[in-house]
Amino acid sequence: MKVTLTRAELLALLRAEPHATVASTGPDHGPQAALVGVAVSDELEIVFDTLASTRKAANLRARPRAAVVFGSVAAGSQVTVQVEGVADEPRGAGLEALEVVAARRVPDGPTRLSWPGLIYVRVRPTWLRVSDYRAEPARIVELDPAALSALA
Repeated sequence: MKVTLTRAELLALLRAEPHATVASTGPDHGPQAALVGVAVSDELEIVFDTLASTRKAANLRARPRAAVVFGSVAAGSQVTVQVEGVADEPRGAGLEALEVVAARRVPDGPTRLSWPGLIYVRVRPTWLRVSDYRAEPARIVELDPAALSALA
């Protein structure tokens, strides 16, 4: 039996966690990871802010592939979402739209806009895996680019 997932279910899982770990590749091709505050748009875009001077910003500019992991370390938490995608720094109307998404999620988001060197990074998923161990058997769903675009 094929396990399915709706867009609404996926958005609820992604939006349940205010933080995620973002992994990028450093100049030596080694992994680097950081815990960041995240927001998720209705289009499944993951957005976070960071300072332009951070390692993750430099890494993602040079090598715009990212992995993002959502999940809680709270006792009893049994759901994770792993995402791979392409990262960019939106500009213009795209940036303004994501600032609104982020401001709804991060209470001090509007204040942060005044920080020197603050940028927004968007990760557009190209692959995703949901692992939900609350059910028996566990609910494991992998979505490739075609499955992601077909989500209803």
